[in-house]
Amino acid sequence: MKTGGQLIVECLEAQGVDRVFCVPGESYLAVLDALYDSPIETVVARQEGGAA
Repeated sequence: MKTGGQLIVECLEAQGVDRVFCVPGESYLAVLDALYDSPIETVVARQEGGAA
């Protein structure tokens, strides 16, 4: 069975997303775990201004 995070990442991959920017947090830890196993490049910032 797949987690919600895995399903979200699969949808991002299907849409051709190759890079995401984020500020890590516990609220979407399942998505971060799924991104780790994905070819999508994840750019992590410590605050929103840094991600922009």
